[in-house]
Amino acid sequence: MSSPSFARLLIAWYQQHQRPLPWRHTRDPYRIWLSEIILQQTRVAQGLPYYHAFVEAFPDVQALAAAEERVVLRLWQGLGYYSRARNLHKCARHVVNAWHGRFPTTYAQLLTLPGVGPYTAAAIASFAFGEAVPVVDGNVFRVLARVFGMHTDIASSEAKKLFFEQAQRVMDRARPADFNQAMMELGAICCTPSSPTCHACPVAPLCFARQREAQQLLPVKSKKTKVRKRYVHYFAIRQANKTLMRERTGKDIWRGLYDFYCVETNRPARLDTLLAADPFLSRLRITQASKPVKHVLSHQQLKAVFYEAVFKKANTTLPEGMKWYGPRQVNALPKPVLIDAYVKGRHPISDTTG
Repeated sequence: MSSPSFARLLIAWYQQHQRPLPWRHTRDPYRIWLSEIILQQTRVAQGLPYYHAFVEAFPDVQALAAAEERVVLRLWQGLGYYSRARNLHKCARHVVNAWHGRFPTTYAQLLTLPGVGPYTAAAIASFAFGEAVPVVDGNVFRVLARVFGMHTDIASSEAKKLFFEQAQRVMDRARPADFNQAMMELGAICCTPSSPTCHACPVAPLCFARQREAQQLLPVKSKKTKVRKRYVHYFAIRQANKTLMRERTGKDIWRGLYDFYCVETNRPARLDTLLAADPFLSRLRITQASKPVKHVLSHQQLKAVFYEAVFKKANTTLPEGMKWYGPRQVNALPKPVLIDAYVKGRHPISDTTG
């Protein structure tokens, strides 16, 4: 297949079938960058309200850079992969401090920004500045693998280089933004992982996988990482209408977000075992407990139980990092979805344990 015919068919299809997404009608690198970070590991339908919320709260990179990290994390709450929000904030400050509030204009320069990899750099470079550099994401991997019969494992180290080079060979260098958008759109709404709508695909007559009925065999991808199971026991301790919470630190999940005093075990554990093993918990009187709640992350599965508790004696010394927060403060804190759902009463408390 010649690259002109592939690109011509693809762009013609895109011009008729593209979804009217707000970041497609701007060349503002800030808004393009913001949309690309939000849409990493996130479906468009889920990410769109967050995009609008961020644009309203932070209309430019200077406003985002000036915000407190806690405010950024709170607005991000529910999107998951919170390192994206921290990198978003870090990058905004870098652009303001090192680039005087103006995004770099080339792919190579964009790659120097914190949290900006080849995919995001290519998106900004092509959409905002017209640089002929291909965007290669999961959708594009799938389109290239099926159309051109590429059998390299997309999880392998050499895949990015090989697929990037193939995209370069077939892209329309005069219209890089349209080409990149078209590739991603085809993978998102037509060349889908399962049940692709090949009858509606503009390049179906040229497609290696369709000719051989190999759509479900391509792209080749090695098995997913084994899911880690974790058992967490949260203690929502209250006193005088205030709740005891702490900011999560370290390199574990949800860094920078707030939760309750927590004990983690390798397997389900009885409450009396937990209380006997932890000197701090022995100071508590447990009033109620929830049923186990399952919460699934990308490579982790959490089973959580929430215990409501009060101190047996007043003026108890608090563990390091724990602080009291009133209802409005608790609402304003950035929290994992699991904790936010509990605070809002979506994990019913069912047993009175005395």
